[in-house]
Amino acid sequence: MSTTFTEADYENSIIELFENMGYQHVYGPDIERDFYSPLYSDVLNEYIHRLNPSLSEEAISDVIYKIQNYENGDVVQKNELFMDYIQHGVPVRYTVDGKQCSSLAYLVDYKNVDNNSFVVANQWTFIENSNKRPDIILFINGIPVVLIELKSPSREETDASEGYAQIRNYIHEIPSMFIYNCISVISDQLISKAGTITSGEDRFMEWKTKDGNYENTQYAQFDTFFEGMFDRERLIDIIKNFICFSDEGLKKYKILAGYHQYFAVKKAVEMAKKATITDGKGGVFWHTQGSGKSLSMVFYAHLLQEALDSPTIVVITDRNDLDDQLFGQFAKCSSFLRQVPVHATCRKLGTNSTKDDIGLKDWLDGRKANGIIFTTMQKFEESEEPLSERRNIIVMADEAHRGQYGLKEKVKIIENEDGDKEAKIVTGTARIIRNCLPNATYVGFTGTPISMKDRSTREVFGDYIDIYDMTQAVEDGATRPVYYESRVIKLKLDENTLKLIDAEYDLMAENADAEVVQKSKKQLGQMEAILGNDKTINSLVKDILDHYENNRENLLTGKAMIVAYSRSIAMKIYKKILELRPDWIEKVGVVMTDSNKDPEEWKEIIGNKRHKDEMAKKFKDNNSQLKIAIVVDMWLTGFDVPSLATMYVYKPMKGYNLMQAIARVNRVFKDKEGGLVVDYVGIASALKEAMNDYTSRDKKNYGDTDVAKVAYPKFLEKLSICQDFFYGYNYSKFMSGTDLERSRTISGGVNFIVDIHKEEDRTEFLKEALLLRQALSLCSSMVEESLRVEAAFFESVRVLVMRLMNQGHGKKISLPEMNARINELLKASIKSDGVINLFSDVSQNFSLFDPKFLEEVSKMKEKNLAVELLKKLIAEQVRIYRRTNVVKSEKFSELIQEAMNRYLNGMLTNEQVIEELLNLAKQIAAAQKEGEKLGLTADELAFYDALTKPQAIKDFYENEELIAITKELADTLRKNRTIDWQKRDSARARMRMMIKKLLKKHKYPPEGMDDAVQTVMTQCELWTDNNDMRQEEDEIIFNSKVHSFNEEKDFMLVAESQTKYGQE
Repeated sequence: MSTTFTEADYENSIIELFENMGYQHVYGPDIERDFYSPLYSDVLNEYIHRLNPSLSEEAISDVIYKIQNYENGDVVQKNELFMDYIQHGVPVRYTVDGKQCSSLAYLVDYKNVDNNSFVVANQWTFIENSNKRPDIILFINGIPVVLIELKSPSREETDASEGYAQIRNYIHEIPSMFIYNCISVISDQLISKAGTITSGEDRFMEWKTKDGNYENTQYAQFDTFFEGMFDRERLIDIIKNFICFSDEGLKKYKILAGYHQYFAVKKAVEMAKKATITDGKGGVFWHTQGSGKSLSMVFYAHLLQEALDSPTIVVITDRNDLDDQLFGQFAKCSSFLRQVPVHATCRKLGTNSTKDDIGLKDWLDGRKANGIIFTTMQKFEESEEPLSERRNIIVMADEAHRGQYGLKEKVKIIENEDGDKEAKIVTGTARIIRNCLPNATYVGFTGTPISMKDRSTREVFGDYIDIYDMTQAVEDGATRPVYYESRVIKLKLDENTLKLIDAEYDLMAENADAEVVQKSKKQLGQMEAILGNDKTINSLVKDILDHYENNRENLLTGKAMIVAYSRSIAMKIYKKILELRPDWIEKVGVVMTDSNKDPEEWKEIIGNKRHKDEMAKKFKDNNSQLKIAIVVDMWLTGFDVPSLATMYVYKPMKGYNLMQAIARVNRVFKDKEGGLVVDYVGIASALKEAMNDYTSRDKKNYGDTDVAKVAYPKFLEKLSICQDFFYGYNYSKFMSGTDLERSRTISGGVNFIVDIHKEEDRTEFLKEALLLRQALSLCSSMVEESLRVEAAFFESVRVLVMRLMNQGHGKKISLPEMNARINELLKASIKSDGVINLFSDVSQNFSLFDPKFLEEVSKMKEKNLAVELLKKLIAEQVRIYRRTNVVKSEKFSELIQEAMNRYLNGMLTNEQVIEELLNLAKQIAAAQKEGEKLGLTADELAFYDALTKPQAIKDFYENEELIAITKELADTLRKNRTIDWQKRDSARARMRMMIKKLLKKHKYPPEGMDDAVQTVMTQCELWTDNNDMRQEEDEIIFNSKVHSFNEEKDFMLVAESQTKYGQE
């Protein structure tokens, strides 16, 4: 029995899991079929007949033709058309009694799960641009809807990331398989994730629950993923209702709902069904900002159509810019929704209305069902006349907990035009909306919790449907935590100013209605004067520049946002930055609303709508020169730039507005540790107060994220631990030496920590140094320079050890790459412009076949490092032999293992093991040239090695005879190779017979050497199994170069923008 759990073992366990869920297992090589078609044609034909019994043979033929043939276009366009077929049916035209008829043919029975065929197939070969054999394919009714790529859980050099690279390679090599692909899966048992054909690796996501319960989801098991997502009924539900395309103009992205979206939307639909026949309270859907709330609303609207028999949906927002953003998302998914949403331009059409206007009342009156219309709250406030009394209206309110959702009438004292005071009864907006649509069902969607004091929101919508809190979102990698740094003290504001700012927070607590604003105009004027004071602006801008340039400019893409108190203060900040940094004209911009009263010089800077759209495009582009955006209100809600990691706050904000604003920096991007909010107006207490309404675990984890209390102490703690690991190694030259000395210090540090006796220390150091880097990325402005430089040393060593010990995505090591990585790292962390050249004794790139390189390695002062370099390079070569040459693989594996065992057991010194490894490297180099001398290719040499493995064999045959047998053997295998023959027992038996016959003709093997035949057989099987895989592995290595330096996994951003097809 094997002592390791191989990829084949894992494959079998997954198949067993699917069989337990009611899938039928088929083994690809056993099925007689067309290897040039990705479809399981016999089953497809049977089930199209079964699901569409009323269709004629002519119509059925048309359906099959349409499924198999697509007009020109890339694989994404074809996949979009197929998704329409599988979700909604295939339109067909046919004739009956001479009459033209049209109908829809269904590919899946969504109502009766048992009326479908579910097959799990392994080793299913498909030939297109090349011959490929994905690990597992799930067929529904003969259509390959899911492709699963597995990697061995026990092999260090492979992981789920390699599975992703394999899938990208398949998309290029067997694109037709992906016309039908709904979901792609990568799994190495530890990590299992699902994505679509347009998903980048960081958009592949885990599925962490079988029943929608968020308990125990932090470390979900692989069976939870497969059983949670691929239960037969759930899989067809996901395919029909939770996969959509978002049309972004030139690009289209295929979106798969996250597990939290799936279960929450299902709950919301059930609640809506009850609400429509009871009190109209559809509940509140609270999913923390950044976790895909807009798309959850799209999936909900789609699912309601069938669940409630085509209701009319009214989507309400409280601001025009939010209305535009949400409307945009629905419009991009209109083909999935099967209807185009519209925008209400007014409450009711009047005499001055144009043909382009859409009146909310007129539109509702003009239909009895269906339709999606977007509107703002203001359109309800214009009159209390009912808009519609229909019951089949669902009101979806975005950000459903603002102050304007009052239910009660209030008496307010206001001044009329003559200056006289009048008492006026003001009705709460929630009451007005209820009166306008008295029989509708109301569902609230929010990214922040409802305040405990806010009873009116619950009275309108009811209780929470589902809560996906910050803690869960961060655990799932859907968002990143937000940290806080106070720099109020840097502005040296006096006591009176601080009191005035406090008063501003108090005003906000009163919802800033008309009466309050009137009352406070004087105070607000004072505030503007003090925060806009030239001296204060000067201090503010200088501190922002200092903080940005020294701590944030080189982090990720360097994007930052400055939130200004008012429009005039925003302009002052902009002008001051350009005064101090005149060459930053492309680097900084102002984004805010304009007014007719604006000074002429402002208009050029603020620009029109087109200019603002252009600014948004630039700020979202990670490579654009625009790095700093100065905003007032715009872009503080619903505007996503994943790489944005820094926000400078110079505006008092509270509650919902504050939490929405700071969520701009919580989006997931590569190895972003978190977002940083830098505070200049004392928002700390407002932050704490806003957190009161969050879940208890959110309060515990994120109730106080002040970097001075959280990240800085963590940084000092981790720095101390790393210092302990390097006790006995003097790295002071890194802080004070030349570039050459710094290079040698890093190489020496790597050499020190990879010592054979420090294996446990090394593992712990890699963990602690990563935590050190993450803490520093948040609190670097508080860390003195000498400690930052010391941390940069530890990070340089960590990165190189990761590369050397094979724990990164990059499988091969290259000296130029390593130098480039370290120089980039030092430039970002300690502003070092010097050029570091690691391993200064080694001038060439790493190559076992370069005698000069081997000589240089033998002279390296860093002996531990030399051992690791040689060991890794030899292991790499042995891995290549393992796929191609059974004899050399065994020989060199044994030799390296023997040498390393003696080294580990203290029987060899560093110098001795280096000598043995160098000899082994020379043997490998010599072995490469053996074939050339004999006139054999690498493939033929492997057969020759197998034939001549027994020591005495050459006593019986002339070398020319052995070469002749070799060439005939290789030629016979090439000519007789058929698809999947190495997987079929019958074909394998024929292969053995053929080889034995050929060997017998040459009277091989000599008497008493029967074992020799087994070696030849093994080599033949290895050749057939791996011949078509080599190109694939090379492509994978090529395709995965993009991941080379990203040691930590990127996380998905659930159901948000995906990677463009063809760009990894």
